[in-house]
Amino acid sequence: MATDYYKVLGVKKSATKEEISHAYREMARKYHPDLHPDDKTAKQKFQEVQEAFDVLNDDQKRKMYDQFGPNYERMNTAGGSYQGPWGTNSSTYGGRGGSWQQEFSFQDLNDLFRQSQTGGGNTAGGTRGGFNPADLFGMFGNQFQEDGTRNAGRGGRRRNASVRGNDILHDITISFEKSILGGETQVSIQEPSGEIKKVTAKIPPGIEDGKKLRLRGLGEPSPTGGTAGDLVLIIHITPHTSFTRQGNNLILKLPVKISEAVLGAKVSVPTPKGTVELRIPPGTSSGKKLRVKGRGVPGKNGADGDLLVEIMIVVPSHVTEAQQQVISSMDANYTPGNLRSGISW
Repeated sequence: MATDYYKVLGVKKSATKEEISHAYREMARKYHPDLHPDDKTAKQKFQEVQEAFDVLNDDQKRKMYDQFGPNYERMNTAGGSYQGPWGTNSSTYGGRGGSWQQEFSFQDLNDLFRQSQTGGGNTAGGTRGGFNPADLFGMFGNQFQEDGTRNAGRGGRRRNASVRGNDILHDITISFEKSILGGETQVSIQEPSGEIKKVTAKIPPGIEDGKKLRLRGLGEPSPTGGTAGDLVLIIHITPHTSFTRQGNNLILKLPVKISEAVLGAKVSVPTPKGTVELRIPPGTSSGKKLRVKGRGVPGKNGADGDLLVEIMIVVPSHVTEAQQQVISSMDANYTPGNLRSGISW
């Protein structure tokens, strides 16, 4: 039974290239041999997914596949003919090489471009009305000379165009720490032979979620011997347990005691560049943000972001009666008036 590439990727025949790429990434993760070492069928399924993507991601191959089905490659090399405006044109597509070989038959090329014997419309070089037959022959890769005979010289056949190999999209997940500080990560890719190869990708400091890294020449090989495609890594970042990112700034919600907020204190705070001593001013309210310069996301040319420390006052779960009286006595220190005045729907 012939393989249905659309069913392999789980997409409709009308799927866009973006939908095909997304489906490929999902299926590749599902069947990648490295991720399923105990599944003996994973490699074969992964190769089927790769083959389906290779065809449906290439506009020319997909067009031929939609027209002829899985046997499109044989039709690709069988050739075809059609009736042109001046006679029969035999046109053969050179398979994966991607070069067209064309032969046109005319009863009399000289009649087609014969110079007018009347009037003053002729110009030098055998042109008529500003048109030179040599320009037309140039369109066919100099296969013909101006007299209509076959050119046996270097221009007798159009050279194969060098086609660049397709890019391979690959999702990788890195830690929050590595996204800020940079580093290296190992990526497994499958060679055309089916062999799994591991490459090292360098992660630049400060990379954001969803960004792409391009590894030159590690994509699919060119079908015509040209430049290979690239391996494009789509970056995903795991959340941090304490820090979040806002542009080039880092946000840290810092728990503090009531006494530290009321009386002030110095506390140790971790940052990407090491631990710093943060001074909490006396009378600091919960929600206040204290800025630590240059301790955020590394920037270019030393333009690093900042660390914004948001104070979160933690109330003890149990207080004694004496402590309750002390805390209650503090109410007299508030500015007269209702703290919650002005709050309305």
